[in-house]
Amino acid sequence: MRIRATVAALTGALALSALAVPAAHAAGTAGPAVTFSNVKVNQGKNIAVSATGKVSVAATYTVTHSASLDPSTFASGPVIYRGTKITAPSALLGGDNPGTCTAASSTVLNCKATVDIRPADGDLLNSDAGTWTVGAVAVDKDYHATWQGDFGHLKVLRGGKLTVDASPEPVAKGRTITVTGKLTRADWQTGKYTGYAGQSVQLQFRKKSSTTYTTVKTIKTSSTGSLKTTVKASADGYFRYTFAGSATVAGVSAAGDFVDVR
Repeated sequence: MRIRATVAALTGALALSALAVPAAHAAGTAGPAVTFSNVKVNQGKNIAVSATGKVSVAATYTVTHSASLDPSTFASGPVIYRGTKITAPSALLGGDNPGTCTAASSTVLNCKATVDIRPADGDLLNSDAGTWTVGAVAVDKDYHATWQGDFGHLKVLRGGKLTVDASPEPVAKGRTITVTGKLTRADWQTGKYTGYAGQSVQLQFRKKSSTTYTTVKTIKTSSTGSLKTTVKASADGYFRYTFAGSATVAGVSAAGDFVDVR
């Protein structure tokens, strides 16, 4: 479900569960009298999401409430959403569990939580890759919600994979080395990785005695995401391909492939 918000359920103790909350209900019903501040998800960094599995990223936030409001009567958590406002999102994701909060004073709570993303459960369409907005929600035992948005932005990106193979190995100094590979990106709607065409990828080399890669040349992926180029053998070392990323796909580097030059 692409709109998966955190909501409250009273089962002995207040807890959040992953249930859908209609935006109209959330906007039209008064929730707990709280305000949020300092909401940070993944420290504002990009979130790379693979084709399957679960990605959980840490979040922190502050809740301010009146001295007369008992914090045990509501639960809260961070969300990320797409759209112009949090009460009418085109996509919205939250955490599997409520935030855990510590009282900083009689009216202020410092909280920690996670935002959990499962592409295989339909949380994401490929078109959702890009910029999301950070928000938060507080919910009481009657499912009345208080929403607050516009706490900054981050990118949710399709995860990438990159391979490399340098051959022949071993090779005589001065002979030609052929370096092949492939760049693929997560398809959230099929749960697979598919070739990423027309992307600039750097071929890099690190001498055996060094810890630093240097760029040898830049080439583009084929229509299937494949890579192929040649270089002259000069010294023992590792070849890798590296992709800086795009507006929708996270950057990725292949593990170095060692070539023994004799």
